[in-house]
Amino acid sequence: MKNLENKVAIVTGGGSGIGRASAILLASEGAKVVVADLDEVGANETITQIKATNGEAIFVRTDTSIPSAHEILVEQTIVKFGALHIAVNNAGIGGPALPVGDYPIYGWDKVIGINLSGVFYGMHFQIPAMLKSGGGSIVNMASILGIVGTKYLSAYVAAKHGVIGLTKTAALEYADQKIRVNAIGPGYINTPLLTKTLDEATIQALAAMHPIGRLGTSEEVAELVLWLSCYRSSFVTGSYYTIDGGYTAQ
Repeated sequence: MKNLENKVAIVTGGGSGIGRASAILLASEGAKVVVADLDEVGANETITQIKATNGEAIFVRTDTSIPSAHEILVEQTIVKFGALHIAVNNAGIGGPALPVGDYPIYGWDKVIGINLSGVFYGMHFQIPAMLKSGGGSIVNMASILGIVGTKYLSAYVAAKHGVIGLTKTAALEYADQKIRVNAIGPGYINTPLLTKTLDEATIQALAAMHPIGRLGTSEEVAELVLWLSCYRSSFVTGSYYTIDGGYTAQ
């Protein structure tokens, strides 16, 4: 029997990168997956890959910065699959790179809206559905920048720190109701979030900051998502796991 047989999962930001790899892996382990993203083309490519190996998935267009979008996402998940057991709140953006004194207010609002408020909105609607489904697991995508700082990314750093605190709080609130909540802190991962915004020299410099000597891959992060999503991590809640090639050990 597969690890996630008869389970239903939502993956936000499932149209590329870590979200895509997570959706594909969860589906390969038996989960019915709802791929949520603004990028319909990317999301449908994820679904095509899932269906190519006989997995089951649907797409729901979702702007994670809007509370009602999460409500609709959960409603459509229940209508299609009848339950919700797993949520991977992965959608995120990098935002502007400027010192705090020059950081644009609109940029702050957008990054916080997607990277932090979007996680809260997601859990706000996911948790009642999970309670009705008998419990479940929530995996929130934080970052190494959820526990350390870096120059010029104040909104991103603040949001990811917030995700870890939010994760711990929700975990305590629902630990006795069969809902586990954990966060993951990837290092710099070879995803479109990096490759589409940074030049090759910058990417190589980021890779060199990891003692392991390279960037991580989306598939490596997805393996941790899978473990936290299934019964094998049944005694784990309120935790934050780095997957960073040694970055935060320095």
